[in-house]
Amino acid sequence: MRNELLLIASILVIYFGVLLMFRLFGEHGLYTWTAIATIAANIEVLIVIKAFGMEMTLGNVLFASTFLVTDIISELFGKKEAKRAVYIGIATSVAFIVLSQMWLCYLPAASDWAMPSMQAIFSNTPRLMIAGVAVYIVVQLLDVWLYHKWWAFTNRRFGDTKRFLWLRNNGSTLISQALNAILYTWAAFFGVYQVNTLVSIAVSSYLIFIVTSLADTPFVYLARKMHGKGEMMVR
Repeated sequence: MRNELLLIASILVIYFGVLLMFRLFGEHGLYTWTAIATIAANIEVLIVIKAFGMEMTLGNVLFASTFLVTDIISELFGKKEAKRAVYIGIATSVAFIVLSQMWLCYLPAASDWAMPSMQAIFSNTPRLMIAGVAVYIVVQLLDVWLYHKWWAFTNRRFGDTKRFLWLRNNGSTLISQALNAILYTWAAFFGVYQVNTLVSIAVSSYLIFIVTSLADTPFVYLARKMHGKGEMMVR
């Protein structure tokens, strides 16, 4: 049960971390979280664990938190600002690919002990992060587009811009995350794992995304409440 408990705890820690960054730094804190999560998730995804009876890669919760960020920004600041968060994630990933590959070009000293571990981790980074960037662009922009389409639909139907936050939040994220689970698994791991393992990773990833998507809804409501009360420390 260790892995299962850690996954549940990570959802709470990471999502409350998003709210803390929002409280401390406002909209800029959310942009900062996007940069942190995109780098960390693409490293963490190298780790494969078994939990809830399935094989899965880590990084899913961190990556899901970027959807929480764009949904909060969409809700509070608008579509243009949500897209800016996506572009920050793209720029961060590209910069990290370049920097991490530059590290591997150095010849280590005889006393060095870190380079073999760095090579083991970051020699796989380009494919994972290039796949991650490509898929990230597609699914995040889709998520932002769907969020505002759902919002426009409920506003036309019910004439209320505040209601049905849960619908636009989950309606956008669950669809875009399904596409993400399929595209990223095959782009990042095809040829690395057998097909049955790829299917298992994709299915388990989406099941995790379903849980994380449903779990992030209260945090979007909390962010909106914080914003409405002016509880952020940054003005």
